[in-house]
Amino acid sequence: MRKVREIVERVRGGERISETDAVLLLRERDMLLLGGVADQICRSFHSENAASYVIDRNINYTNICESKCKFCAFFREKGDPDAYLLDKEEIFRKIEETVALHGTQIMLQGGLHPDLDLDYFSDLLSGIKEKYPVHIHSFSPPEIVHIAEASGLSLKRTLEKLCKAGLDSLPGGGAEILVDHVRQKISPKKISTDLWLDVMEEAHSIGMRTTATMMLGSVETLEDRVEHLSKLRKLQDRTGGFRAFIPWTFQPSHTELGGQPTSSIDYLRTLAVSRIFLDNFENIQGSWVTQGKEIGQLTLSFGANDLGSIMIEENVVRATGVSCKMSEEEMIRIIKATGKKAVKRNTNYETLTVF
Repeated sequence: MRKVREIVERVRGGERISETDAVLLLRERDMLLLGGVADQICRSFHSENAASYVIDRNINYTNICESKCKFCAFFREKGDPDAYLLDKEEIFRKIEETVALHGTQIMLQGGLHPDLDLDYFSDLLSGIKEKYPVHIHSFSPPEIVHIAEASGLSLKRTLEKLCKAGLDSLPGGGAEILVDHVRQKISPKKISTDLWLDVMEEAHSIGMRTTATMMLGSVETLEDRVEHLSKLRKLQDRTGGFRAFIPWTFQPSHTELGGQPTSSIDYLRTLAVSRIFLDNFENIQGSWVTQGKEIGQLTLSFGANDLGSIMIEENVVRATGVSCKMSEEEMIRIIKATGKKAVKRNTNYETLTVF
């Protein structure tokens, strides 16, 4: 306990903590202590006493995937009865609904479909941009690598072409835990840690901002979580290209990996330590989608300054049997109940409306 107090005092003095320090904090049982420190750091980034959200839509354009991750209940093999690939008209219809609900962001995410290459995605992106005033925050690093390999292009050239067609920024999907021995257990066919980081660094090099994620609670150790955070912090030191960090919890139901879901206490502790350790990330998002609205609300006292999207549509987590929905009115209510102002933002974390 004395060692933890010493770490906390150093943090409050503005000192960057080490990986060893972070592991000790992840073992700390005093949740009020961790939450208080994380909240203090959050307020140093965001002194306006506000929490933000965005209106967007996740459009899962296909569930056909060659990766077949053991933690995923969403993917299907090509030829399965419920395998699908949305046609362009259906995607456009979903975007029209989003715009009608004042949505400003579209996230296209899908499986690694064996028949889709750069031409398909470039045509889709340009078609969206011609018709709708939306920010396209889409395609995780595994998808980018898949597109690049299918098209015989480098990562940078692939990103440049997608950017020209209309891609605005990249989400941090496919990170799970950025430690290869963990990835071999939960997603052996997915890209390596270094390749995930390479995609992000190449995106940052052409001026494209991205987000970073972590899926916690599968088979990783506390040391693995901290190694993941350390790799993100080092890349952010070099590029400054990450816009936000989003930790979420593994949902084991209906997955090959199985197991028990981690506790909300573990999630909040990890969220708080992430805010403390990632001293070069301005925005940390709380995951009400995997934790529920009540814990989502609590994240605003454990280092989070943002609750992400109201989720007009979400299919990947829902495939595990976990389904949470939230109206904009309810999002505003749960934020204001914490004593904070509710801020509707865009993808760039620019304020659109204050409630």
